[in-house]
Amino acid sequence: MPDDRTILASTARPEPPDRRVADADPDERTTVTLYLRRRAPLPPEGTRLSREELAREHGARDEDIAVARRFASDAGLEVLEVDPARRSVVLSGRVGDLAAAFGTQLGLFEAADGTRYRGRSGPLAVTPELAGVVEGVFGLDERPQARPRFRVIKASGTTGTSYTPPQVASAYQYPGAADGSGVCVGIIELGGGYRETDLTDYFSGLGQTAPAVTAVGVDGATNSPTNPNGPDTEVLLDIEVVGSVAPGARIAVYFAPNTDQGFLDAITTAVHDTTNHPSVLSISWGGAESTWTSQAMTQMEDALAAAATAGVTVAVAAGDGGSSDGQTDGQAHVDFPASAPHALACGGTTLELSAAGAVASEVVWNDTAAGDGATGGGVSAVFPVPSWQASADVPVSASGAGTGRGVPDVAGNADPQTGYRILVDGTNQVVGGTSAVAPLWAGLIARLDQALGADVGFVNPSLYGIGLPGGSDPSAFGDITSGDNGAYSARPGWDACTGLGSPRGETLLAALRGTTA
Repeated sequence: MPDDRTILASTARPEPPDRRVADADPDERTTVTLYLRRRAPLPPEGTRLSREELAREHGARDEDIAVARRFASDAGLEVLEVDPARRSVVLSGRVGDLAAAFGTQLGLFEAADGTRYRGRSGPLAVTPELAGVVEGVFGLDERPQARPRFRVIKASGTTGTSYTPPQVASAYQYPGAADGSGVCVGIIELGGGYRETDLTDYFSGLGQTAPAVTAVGVDGATNSPTNPNGPDTEVLLDIEVVGSVAPGARIAVYFAPNTDQGFLDAITTAVHDTTNHPSVLSISWGGAESTWTSQAMTQMEDALAAAATAGVTVAVAAGDGGSSDGQTDGQAHVDFPASAPHALACGGTTLELSAAGAVASEVVWNDTAAGDGATGGGVSAVFPVPSWQASADVPVSASGAGTGRGVPDVAGNADPQTGYRILVDGTNQVVGGTSAVAPLWAGLIARLDQALGADVGFVNPSLYGIGLPGGSDPSAFGDITSGDNGAYSARPGWDACTGLGSPRGETLLAALRGTTA
């Protein structure tokens, strides 16, 4: 490779936080995903294209793919896969050759639990020709990127009140004339798996038929159930919530490795999936913005913007670590990808139902004192305030970093003390967290899509136009005005704990019909 390298500043990473135990094995074979620039920028917000049109008009250029092929050939690497729609080129080769090709050194690191992974620090470098066309390089660093956002009760001596997902959907007045039929909901998972016996038993216990679930493998990952205390809990929570609140919907679960490469590849695979055609995605994994590279956040937001163009709604958990998002630096943080402008960020509440099953009370979820977490929420340090959030009175960040995109947009029951009854690997569990709110909203969107006869797609502008004070019908949301998540407090209207509030499905459907008309 020539010496006149171009540094890709957006690829810079800090040294992994875990112990370095050795240099990475140079003879190990692995893959790297390159994301190339678009043929043309995505169209203005509100423009709707089919997946085929999106690929044809805004995918990768043939000549840029040729540049990537030449780069690979010169570096002794193999081009394993090319997907113009996703703008991705997958390269395969020896770790030593890949490290040399991208001007970095790779080490082997060991986490506290004994897990070992490959990591790096600093930016990557490429040839000037490739630098002009590549927007992201993923796969050299395999550190775990995200965490599932579920919570189980930890506080001793507490029992709490638990619900089935359909009980919560009924309390939130999900549209009764729709069950999600004709809609596919995609779920992103970065580990774990499900067993068909769990699904059969769980839905039978609810008096429902188990939904049609398809597992889609990404980057070598598969449906791999392990144990009820690991990622299986996240997988089963997501499927069982979506499947029970939108029992007519089909479900496609995209399994990928828990790396920035795997996470991004899973989302782009789902967005451009012309086989399953998901019109809604549910994501219950994330990490504080400060733990991501610039290139990863840029490419993830671009993927979510592409989803919006294709008419896909993406519901994302806002995190379970309160206003610090679980970080220990004393600063306020928000969770990503919930903070991406094209995500529907889902915060958490503590919900109490009456004997008749109606909402009796609802406040901000904050069980920090009991060790049971709190809803994420706050102000992005990366993304500016979107135009549709301009009237929400987003506050200045509690860290003093100015005003940015406010998180979350909406909310729903998340407190493990008022959690959801689910079945995981044959074990009954009560689980909460904003991990439950993302699939809860995804199921609602599926029912709205069916009832409206069209995909609502990127629904944030419509929701803010409906739900803010002075909007077309603020009663479409249960406004949460009591509680806090640490640095931010609930208030009338939008707030950085529960967004616009929890849904009132029938009213929201009527308001969206008016917006569509």
